[in-house]
Amino acid sequence: MAISTTLQSRISAHFDESIALKQQAQIVMQAPIEAAVHLLHDRLKAGGKIMLAGNGGSAADAQHFAAELVGRFEKERRELAAMSLATDTSIMSAVANDYAYDEVFAKQVRGLGRAGDVLVAISTSGNSSSILKAAAAAQALGMPVLAMTGRGGGKLGAMLQPGDIHLCVPHERTARIQEVHGLIVHCLCDGIDAMLDDV
Repeated sequence: MAISTTLQSRISAHFDESIALKQQAQIVMQAPIEAAVHLLHDRLKAGGKIMLAGNGGSAADAQHFAAELVGRFEKERRELAAMSLATDTSIMSAVANDYAYDEVFAKQVRGLGRAGDVLVAISTSGNSSSILKAAAAAQALGMPVLAMTGRGGGKLGAMLQPGDIHLCVPHERTARIQEVHGLIVHCLCDGIDAMLDDV
């Protein structure tokens, strides 16, 4: 019984911390999320595509986001051009083997990206070397970078340029940052859907 009570307290603490962070993020992140919706919508409207990169849980977020855009979010509409760079194991393993793992996204950006596209770069710490190289490759092509981070943004936040957008979750804990990233993905999908009449 004591173990169950302890576990329930831990579970409650997770919920309480997550709720508090989401309420804080709602206040401080509304404007940059709105700006991100406009960026993604405008690039899609102009015929560009959304490229997404992340490692681990952030790779799952990248795949989730791409799936919601190519398939659908909550309403029927045409397919939208989006691709996760974390899904082609042949490319990723070849690049990691022949060059280095930190090149697995950058080489795809250089090979598949164009100036009219957007790179969504997801890193909870903002310090993932493979994400930093992908962002640099996108910037060199003239692609804007939409960075999704936490922990103050790290090196990725520091390298962003005018025209890039930073969605930085105000927290240090990876699990909480990822939870808000998932909510942000849904906000972005919903915002794009709401503007689709003129896409």
